[in-house]
Amino acid sequence: MVKLIEEFRRGWHGISQPRPIFSVGFAAACLALSTATRWGFALVRPDIFFTPYIPAVFFATALGGLRIGIATAIVGGTLGMTVNFSNIPADFTRMVLLATYLIVCSLTIWGIEHYRSIASQQREISGRLIREEEYRKLVVEELQHRLKNKASTIHAVLHQVLQDQPQVWASIDHRIRALSATDDLIARVDSSGCDIRDLLLSELGPYGHVRFTLNGDPLFLPAKLAVSLALIFHELATNAGKYGAFSSTRGLLQVSWSVSGDRLNVSWDETEGPPVESIGEAGFGTKLLNAALTPFDGKSEISFLKTGVHCAMQCRIPLA
Repeated sequence: MVKLIEEFRRGWHGISQPRPIFSVGFAAACLALSTATRWGFALVRPDIFFTPYIPAVFFATALGGLRIGIATAIVGGTLGMTVNFSNIPADFTRMVLLATYLIVCSLTIWGIEHYRSIASQQREISGRLIREEEYRKLVVEELQHRLKNKASTIHAVLHQVLQDQPQVWASIDHRIRALSATDDLIARVDSSGCDIRDLLLSELGPYGHVRFTLNGDPLFLPAKLAVSLALIFHELATNAGKYGAFSSTRGLLQVSWSVSGDRLNVSWDETEGPPVESIGEAGFGTKLLNAALTPFDGKSEISFLKTGVHCAMQCRIPLA
């Protein structure tokens, strides 16, 4: 019984074609039920000959397909012409009703077959997209694994080469660790999202917790927005370590955020860093800052003030 129900479900949804004997048996049951319904109608309206068979054609086609639907329509028309539950003769009016019945059945069968064709194409497209997504995840996971191994190898090689130069090693060790931490964070939030404070702590922590302050209420970031902000924060922190507040012994950073409706506003303020002498052409980092929040109806504006770098970011927080 369970197998019959599963076969019916798969045939009804167009996943697979039922066995011919199953389709024929279902069509015969529909015709029998329609004939019984017609007999009941004949007690009130004896001139109803074909209408009860239209649902039989619909259900038989939906389950068994084109051929079963056509066969059901022909058998239903034949029963309507030959089986009488009254003394009304088969006249010209019944022939007109038969022609109307066949036209309606043709449209019904065409509509169902058209729907089945579209549904089959959609299932094929969905299946292909699912397979491509699974392959993409596999490739990304493998790439992340290799990237992590390469970062660990580079870290170990540099440590071995610079073991006699502790000051040089100390100056680059935390940067390598920050880069590795950012890669791990992006891989983690790509599927689950995270709190904005955790995002900033992961990125800024290697520079020393006394070098920055974070101001804002707890805010969970959906995965895609978290990845975009992680890239932005990493770029800003890297620049701060090379040229800004973190490159100076007195430099400080303050990051503040607030939410108004569904809009997120983030302010990045550096102070006591080296003065900016000149601004070169826009590089990858600047392009990243300008484009990363565009999918969220947002933007980033960076200013090079005398007190330090200031970056204002605002965007829409997606629901998921």
